[in-house]
Amino acid sequence: MMDLEIRRRKDWRYGCVLDAGSSGTRIYIYRWLDHLTQREKATPAELNSLPLITTKKKWVKKIRPGVSSFADKVESVGPDHLEELFAHARTIIPPDHIPDTPLFLLATAGVRLLPVWERKALLTEICNYAIQNTNFLLPDCSLHIQAITGETEGLYGWIAANYLIGSFDATQKHDHGKNHHTYGFLDMGGASAQIAFVPNATETEKHADDLKLLRMRKLSGESVEYKVFVTTWLGFGVHEARSRYLDKLVEASGGDNVLELPDPCLHRGLTATMDGKEIEPNGAGLDTPPASSKRPYLFGTGKFDECQLQVHPLLSDGKIPCNGAACLLDGHHFPQADFDINHFLGVSEYWHTTHEVFEMGHETKAYDLATYSKRVRDYCLESWGVIRDKLHQHEWGKKIDAEKAISICFRASWVMSVLHDGIGVPRIGLDTNGSGQNTTEELIDGAKDKGFLEPFQAVDDIHDVEVSWTLGKMVLYATSVIPPKRDSVHALPVGFGSNTLKGEAIPADFEYAGSSAKPPSRPQKPTTPPTSPPVGGSVSGVPVPTAGIDPELEDDSDHWHGALWNNTNSNRRIPGIILFLLIFSFASYLLLGRDRRHRLARKLHLHRFLGGRSRKNTTASGNNVIYERIGEDIELGGPTAPSFFELADYDDDDMGNGSNNDSGSRGGTMRRGVSASNVKGLGLSLGPYGSRMGSRISSREHLAAVSRSRDVSPSRGNTGRRVKSPMPRSDPFL
Repeated sequence: MMDLEIRRRKDWRYGCVLDAGSSGTRIYIYRWLDHLTQREKATPAELNSLPLITTKKKWVKKIRPGVSSFADKVESVGPDHLEELFAHARTIIPPDHIPDTPLFLLATAGVRLLPVWERKALLTEICNYAIQNTNFLLPDCSLHIQAITGETEGLYGWIAANYLIGSFDATQKHDHGKNHHTYGFLDMGGASAQIAFVPNATETEKHADDLKLLRMRKLSGESVEYKVFVTTWLGFGVHEARSRYLDKLVEASGGDNVLELPDPCLHRGLTATMDGKEIEPNGAGLDTPPASSKRPYLFGTGKFDECQLQVHPLLSDGKIPCNGAACLLDGHHFPQADFDINHFLGVSEYWHTTHEVFEMGHETKAYDLATYSKRVRDYCLESWGVIRDKLHQHEWGKKIDAEKAISICFRASWVMSVLHDGIGVPRIGLDTNGSGQNTTEELIDGAKDKGFLEPFQAVDDIHDVEVSWTLGKMVLYATSVIPPKRDSVHALPVGFGSNTLKGEAIPADFEYAGSSAKPPSRPQKPTTPPTSPPVGGSVSGVPVPTAGIDPELEDDSDHWHGALWNNTNSNRRIPGIILFLLIFSFASYLLLGRDRRHRLARKLHLHRFLGGRSRKNTTASGNNVIYERIGEDIELGGPTAPSFFELADYDDDDMGNGSNNDSGSRGGTMRRGVSASNVKGLGLSLGPYGSRMGSRISSREHLAAVSRSRDVSPSRGNTGRRVKSPMPRSDPFL
């Protein structure tokens, strides 16, 4: 039994994903068995499935604030913020597994909104700190430490939701008809909203260029591909929508001089600040009472029907009019959802708004518009005095405070508008005569008892596992380390990119799942983050890259002239200068010509013995060569890097071997294809910091025979003696 447990402990593989959001950073730790172990007793059905990944609630930890708050003090983001999360991971992951544990930090909206140079500096510092202070597997920061787009976040969420439901594996069990077995994914935060789904065959063909090609790998090594439509709407998160709603209230009131703003989305009798905090009758909540305050405030009217009418125009506020039938919130064309087969799961705001207040005391947890709309309407028509009494009695649970209770009417109106008017989810229970929303009467009639087969269902967790996009990232990585079947089709890498291949097997914008799935490139080493905007550049005017660190952020030490002149390490700089002078002197000597070289040699030889007798040159035969010390008055300059610099092969054998005594043959399996050479773009490499990605450099030392110029003072000849000149330590990765 003990041997079995030890073996199982060796066979576990771990992974860490840090969700670096705008309000905080959360670490998720996942675990799965090595693919060889899973294959040993796997049934045919299990071999045809994705690897089984598990986690625990206590393995998740969140801290505040977000990493974007360290943009002006990047040197503190590691010790003052990330170290707490790394320490938490060390308490979960066995020490001998840490070198094989991939670490991902994926930043979302907060970091995406930073100026370009600030984002570069922040992500570079995070990479440096992780490399220098942890032993996690981090071979390529361009993949492991990056700011991801809203589309990528939505795609990872789609993977996570379908993975937890089991639609990737039990395709027949989740057969929705028309050869379709996956679920759509909806996510809404404070600033943005995402949608991801696989259209039906007709829409897939029609909108092929609008889709993402996603490739994963089953336990058997067989590749599986999906063509997913995914998009994000910046400004359609609930907080941004409310901000636009308040602007409309100010505009409708007649201008900025009006202080009291009637708000139909607030309860009768409620007076609140513009940011949604209650102002009590004595003026608490404001610096001065409402009557004497110079700030505008909200006065609730409790007219929910009017609230919905004012919220609806926000869906198309300032957007391009839609020229076709299939349009989403921003007026852009998109594949039309077929609600006969497309069933959506909503997380985050969709869950909180539909369940925080309106779940308790009701047996029916499934969402349908008729039931939900009635509950919201009854709640919003209550006076604020009644609502406040129910809050004190914890009628909706202890998690619902006054601020959440105040905001729920607007949030519910916004969510319903997005779902049914923006995305086109059928109005179950209301569209009794047919809505024209691409659905069928059979679906409407039977939707109430179908669970996840309803057109829309809000979820928070599935099988007690949180539906987080971080799980989608780890699923993609875990499938990428499974060796492919031995044929060209299944050997294609795991990841995602544009669906327009144009004759190429791998799209140009293909995002690899991890370094294991990526072609080898250069190793990582820490670099110096930028401390100011680029000279002559524009911060606000420069387009923000969609993901990762810009490859232009490079260290001067990657070039031979940088190592020679800019490196602060004098042990490397002085020998480099000496070698440069030797090369320059030798080149100058060769350019003199044979006769002038002989005359110069004779003069230098006679000049050495001025003051008396002369001696005959005993080395005139040329068999012996005089090596002279170079004078210090020779001008700096000359040729580029000499062609006779010879570098030894880069040695990456030490990468990831932090647990040699325990990992056994399985240890190499997780790292199949993952090596320190898998680095690309960032100008970040380990250098002297990383024991896991060491390098060795050897050079063949060349020495030229030189003689001295007319202006050089005399010195010893050192005739016939071989002199070694130290070479500069060139970067082995160029």
